[in-house]
Amino acid sequence: MKSKVHKVLHKVCGKSMIRHVVDEVVQVNFSKTYVIVGHGADAVKAEVGKDAECLFQRQQLGTGHAVLQAAEQLANLDGTTVVLCGDTPLITHQTIEKLIQLQEKKNASAAVLTANTLQPTGYGRVIRDRFGDVAKIVEEKDATSEEKKVTEINTGIYSFDNRRLFQLLGQVKNNNAQGEYYLPDVIGMLVRESEKVIAYTTDHFEETVGVNDRIQLAAAGKYMQARINCAMMKQGVSLIDPERTYLSPTCTIGKDTVIYPGTVISGKRKSARTVSLEPTRKFAIASLAMKRQLTNQCLSKVPLAIKYGLVRSPTFARCPRSMIRLKWAVLLTR
Repeated sequence: MKSKVHKVLHKVCGKSMIRHVVDEVVQVNFSKTYVIVGHGADAVKAEVGKDAECLFQRQQLGTGHAVLQAAEQLANLDGTTVVLCGDTPLITHQTIEKLIQLQEKKNASAAVLTANTLQPTGYGRVIRDRFGDVAKIVEEKDATSEEKKVTEINTGIYSFDNRRLFQLLGQVKNNNAQGEYYLPDVIGMLVRESEKVIAYTTDHFEETVGVNDRIQLAAAGKYMQARINCAMMKQGVSLIDPERTYLSPTCTIGKDTVIYPGTVISGKRKSARTVSLEPTRKFAIASLAMKRQLTNQCLSKVPLAIKYGLVRSPTFARCPRSMIRLKWAVLLTR
């Protein structure tokens, strides 16, 4: 990112990447959420707040090593653990829930979130067996010419049987060029032990894209803004030119509001119905009166403490067999 700011603290549509991910995780019925932090730990911890517990990774030795930092908290528990990346701000709680549901429906030891793309270069390929289950995940540098033709890629998001995850993490080796402990190695171990590993393929590849530079940050912002604007229009807000309208993901706008091109609304704003927001005006946090037209006016920013909801419940019902299982989320911020 060429920045003094931690990567996951860079903002997409006015909200940090890690905050986007945590806010989606909060909407899933997890018992507990852990964020694995390294460099910039204090800043990330402050951003996450009370919605997750931060665990410190002193040495950045790979994704497997990062998840291992939660062993003290999770290793001896039954349940499901979902591993996500803190630099995937476009992921949605609906996709996370579908991943978990499929894993539990199939009674699999693990589920991999995959996506299809016409440009899979740089991604690990997901190779399936004749039954459609995951046979292996192969990194591009290790893939054969035939495997490189596969367009189904590993997104780096997983759902694991918690006990099996931590039993096998301790066996992962770092005998690779980077000298790191890779989480996908656990998938290979499960397959070799003839345990069921499945894949859930999302229809929305963009949700899974990680942000590693400012070009990708801008692309994520454009996609997120389109999502926000579409949601607003479905709720009864008129955007004259959605591609030139910039709305905060936390703002609330009343029905029949008309927003003109060039308008920027930041913060957690609420507006009443029948408001007309004119071009090239930047609005911060404020209340807008009913049937009021704002022109040639810029509202000053007002500090606002935004409180995010805590995890809703320590357990959830597993519907197919009426069983109760615990779920945890582990977010990697590297």
